[in-house]
Amino acid sequence: MASNLNRNGAQRGSAKFDRPLKPRPRASSPLPGGSAPRRSNSAAKNDAVPGRVRVAVRLRPRNAEEEMADADFGDCVELQPELKRLKLRRNNWDSDTYEFDEVLTQSASQKRVYEVVAKPVVESVLDGYNGTVMAYGQTGTGKTFTLGQLGEGDTSSRGIMVRSMEDILADLSPDTDSVTVSYHQLYMETLQDLLNPANDNIPIVEDPRTGDVSLPGATIVEIRDQQSFLELLRIGEANRVAANTKMNTESSRSHAMLTVHIKRSVVESEDIVSSQNGDASHLIKPSKPLVRKSKLVVVDLAGSERVHKSGSEGLMLEEAKSINLSLSSLGKCINALAENSAHVPFRDSKLTRMLRDSFGGTARTSLIVTIGPSPRHRGETSSTILFGQRAMKVENMLKIKEEFDYKSLSRKLEIQLDKLIAENERQHKAFEDDIEKINLEAQCRILEVERNFANALEQEKLKCQMEYMGIVKELEQKLVLNQERHDCNADDGEGPAQSSADEVAEIKMLLETESNRRKAAEEELTHLKRQLGKYTKPEEGEDSEITKLRNLLEDEAHQKKKLEEEIIILRSQLLQANFETEQMRRCLEGGSSGSTFSATDSSTTQVRHSQFKDAANGQKSSVATLFEQVGLQKILSLLESDDANVRIHAVKVVANLAAEEANQKRIVESGGLTSLLMLLRRYEDETVRRVAAGAIANLAMNEANQELIMAEGGITLLSMAASDAEDPQTLRMVAGAIANLCGNGRYQGITGNSKMWTSRRSFPSCTRNRQFCKMRVSSF
Repeated sequence: MASNLNRNGAQRGSAKFDRPLKPRPRASSPLPGGSAPRRSNSAAKNDAVPGRVRVAVRLRPRNAEEEMADADFGDCVELQPELKRLKLRRNNWDSDTYEFDEVLTQSASQKRVYEVVAKPVVESVLDGYNGTVMAYGQTGTGKTFTLGQLGEGDTSSRGIMVRSMEDILADLSPDTDSVTVSYHQLYMETLQDLLNPANDNIPIVEDPRTGDVSLPGATIVEIRDQQSFLELLRIGEANRVAANTKMNTESSRSHAMLTVHIKRSVVESEDIVSSQNGDASHLIKPSKPLVRKSKLVVVDLAGSERVHKSGSEGLMLEEAKSINLSLSSLGKCINALAENSAHVPFRDSKLTRMLRDSFGGTARTSLIVTIGPSPRHRGETSSTILFGQRAMKVENMLKIKEEFDYKSLSRKLEIQLDKLIAENERQHKAFEDDIEKINLEAQCRILEVERNFANALEQEKLKCQMEYMGIVKELEQKLVLNQERHDCNADDGEGPAQSSADEVAEIKMLLETESNRRKAAEEELTHLKRQLGKYTKPEEGEDSEITKLRNLLEDEAHQKKKLEEEIIILRSQLLQANFETEQMRRCLEGGSSGSTFSATDSSTTQVRHSQFKDAANGQKSSVATLFEQVGLQKILSLLESDDANVRIHAVKVVANLAAEEANQKRIVESGGLTSLLMLLRRYEDETVRRVAAGAIANLAMNEANQELIMAEGGITLLSMAASDAEDPQTLRMVAGAIANLCGNGRYQGITGNSKMWTSRRSFPSCTRNRQFCKMRVSSF
């Protein structure tokens, strides 16, 4: 084993997945495997982070042709995936050992390949770094299957392109971020657009300052969902050049490059700025809007081949020469980078110019080399492995490309300015409205105060004048009275003492008279109270007589109520008996005529029709008389009677009343519709439910009542009554009610199922005419 390791053509002890090739000069070394660490927006800077090119090797299983041709030979490759190592046999005794970042066996799934090779690169791209995923290997070893498989029939076979876009779209925000895609091929040193075949000569432009490569004129399509991306991949694969060779039935004759441009808006967190005295409590540096631009390049290289094995001739020979020339230029560049050469020949080929950022640049790069197990192609397999070994020595310096988002900041400031202007105008207008309102209120108050003051002043003035006039008049009267008294006293010769004594005597007499009257009134009040006490405390015999009288009155009232109910029942029975008699007579007369009825009997028919009409009018007048004598509220109260016969006759009366439009409004306003619906819900008596359904059918003739029936769940109750009913008459009543509700176009969708149910119950004739449901109590 030691001798085998010493004869290894590549440098022994190449870097593993979790060990860098060189010691890192910076403290911020990448994560194991060279992946760039995911950082927050505030910590993301444009400083460079070292990142080695990661290389994984994938072994293709034997195909049918190799199973037959190499049946007697073993595989030239032996994998040790747990050690991330493979052995390439020289012969049965000697082999070379190589180490890679990852070794994928024949049974490795597409998901496993993506997670190992491409997912770290996609995560770095989402963080703002450029990324490259490239497949290299002999033709027919599965490069296109690994990268570009769409997986339309089997989603588990999706390649790196499809899975990468799924992760990108899932991580981005459609409101602030954008994703664009371009897809082109390098065919015989000519860059062609796979999304627009007419654009077959795209120039390559390099920025002299940054060295970035751009493709002016290439078709760029914005991606919103995964389906549009798959459609673009289908178009590109259809336009890509492929041919049939001895080594591969669909050999790619060009290098395909899928470029995904990602633009993300980030906001740098607010930083606290310390003041001169070290106080950092109030000084905060505002955040800045930034734009991160990154790209993911997925390169499906054409397979290297030998002419004598592929059998290429003519144009295919020229294609093979161009492919091998571009791959040779790529190998020279990787050798120069691995040996730290001062000159790297990137300009020798358009392929190396396009991949300048992927090897030795600022991109996070993963390379997957695909090999086959056939010992006949050991030379091509060894060349592919050595290419991967040299690529592992290439060191890239990852950088985040951030730009100050002037457009976003300007748009944000414009929006804020518009909001502030609108808010200022609104506040200014509100302020002016408040001032105007305050002025109007002040003026109104001033006018009201002035008016009240003037009225109060006028009233006070009039009051003072009246008081003044009254005082003057009173003084004048007193003066006149005093003068008369003085004159009288002077004429009589009596002094004022005599007149005062007379007045005192008169007042004493009046006081004595009033005292006597008060004593008499008090005595009379005491007498009346005693008499009242006697009447309010009856004797025991009188109390028992009063109780008996009260019980008799209550019995009489109860008997009266029963008699009233019996009268109503008897009247309704009489009406029903009369109408049934008339109907029976009419049926007998019609039956006697039989099938011999002809046009000559029209006069007899008219007579019978008039008799039936008179009977119906007589019944109608009788119902109206009953309605006027008893009252609607009394009839509706009988619907809740405990006696089943009373309840049945009461609902029949209500149904007959509901047949007339003049009575429908009063029945609904008095709560008759609610009572009928309660009968459908609560009682299981077939007769009650049948008659109630007929009454509801009569009320449903009015559109206003239809809305109330639907609002109170009438259609549900009718459907339940139909499902539970066995009597054809009940089904006919329910079908009539539903048919009337179907007459309103707004409820046809709601009542459609109920209508279909009743039609399946063999009663389709209920919907022929809405007037069918206007029935009398005889039909119940």
